Amino acid sequence: MSPQEAGSVLVVDDEPEMAIALRETLRRDGYRVSLAQNGAEAIEKISREEYGWVISDVRMPSVDGWELLSRLKEKSPLTRVILMTAYGTVPQAVAAMKQGAVNFLTKPFKAEELRKILEPSPNPSQEDRSVGATGGTGGRSPWESVSRPIRTRNPAMIRILGMIDAVASTPATILIEGESGTGKELLARYLHERSTRAHRPFVAVNCAALPDNLLESELFGYEKGAFSGALARKIGKFELAHSGTLLLDEVGEMELALQAKLLRVIQEREIDRVGGTRPVPVDIRIIATTNRNLKEEVRAGRFREDLYYRLRVFPVALPPLRERMEDIPLLAERFRQAFEKEHMAVGPFAPETLELLGRHPWPGNVRELENVVTRAAFLAEGRTILPSHVSDLLDPEADDPARGEESDAGIRPGRSVWEVERELILRTLASCGGNKAQSARLLGINVRTLRNKLSEYGITGGEGGGEEIA
Repeated sequence: MSPQEAGSVLVVDDEPEMAIALRETLRRDGYRVSLAQNGAEAIEKISREEYGWVISDVRMPSVDGWELLSRLKEKSPLTRVILMTAYGTVPQAVAAMKQGAVNFLTKPFKAEELRKILEPSPNPSQEDRSVGATGGTGGRSPWESVSRPIRTRNPAMIRILGMIDAVASTPATILIEGESGTGKELLARYLHERSTRAHRPFVAVNCAALPDNLLESELFGYEKGAFSGALARKIGKFELAHSGTLLLDEVGEMELALQAKLLRVIQEREIDRVGGTRPVPVDIRIIATTNRNLKEEVRAGRFREDLYYRLRVFPVALPPLRERMEDIPLLAERFRQAFEKEHMAVGPFAPETLELLGRHPWPGNVRELENVVTRAAFLAEGRTILPSHVSDLLDPEADDPARGEESDAGIRPGRSVWEVERELILRTLASCGGNKAQSARLLGINVRTLRNKLSEYGITGGEGGGEEIA
């Protein structure tokens, strides 16, 4: 498909006013636009001319938008399709993505929403969709056109990002599940920036980082005099996120009593400040993340079933890095470039180094890869990053399960259970780069128990682990 064809759009809608409005908007943006009144007319035009984009209504007589999408996938697979309808639902959006649509818009929508879909590239190739691929046509994927780009060549990740684009403009609550370090917060920020709330607040709260009494006041705020030390009114995260997006990070760590209050907020869209006398309405989009299996938590009685289904309107399961190994060279290069920008110039990766990185199973996921690349870049001191700069940073027991069985965490006669437990916890924390959520998961305990153990050992400090990156 030529650049001229890629910049052409066919608008298919049996409502003339809508079709003409779209045509004028797109023409102002530099696209060549043709109109079709129904799916049958659209198929006839597509048989004579190639289009980079087809923007079609769903409900039309004779050939509807779904059938048009199906025929386009056969007749013109390079044409990108956007479906639109006044009766949009989240299941419909997901179905559209599965059938090959680029996006699904609910009428009425703003011109800016359409521009966000079209702007990155009129018709990127599959290589361009694999963000970060070398070469390319110079067009930017929507996954790069945000403040924190997402880089991937993995088909599963590409499908996830496509589905996120489809639901970004809806008010649906999103539940992002995945191991620690897979990029849950980054995906949440991407969703926010692709939504109609992009220019409104994005507020994140780590539900695992605060004790229950502090988490409640952090979420809902409190009035002056609500408790000892409440010297002034405090606005909570829900109010700070008003008109924007609230991220509940690691929501599975929330205690049952607080889960009940969260459920009420989701149902009623209003919060009660601690010590307050009347509810405060809030307009927010909620995104929740968890590294736990919430279905199992529900069965175990540790998570409310009604809250689980309220949060799981649109579930997303992020794959661990070991299931997207083709992304390792791409991500490693991104982290190398970030190191150069923040610290000092460093040479490229030796091919043998990338091969070594590709054999590691990465239990700490993308965050572990970032830590390894950063430390290896310091060791390289401006030169090519060699296998010797990386090998000592990788846990050999992660590559060889048998070696893990031989490790005794310091177990020997004469040592107390307290000493062995302390060494096991500290070793696990070190292997996870200081990340408490990942360490707790590997140890089979919750984050609060881990925090209490560290306090018992006289170890204090931040939560560790930094921001999740993908």
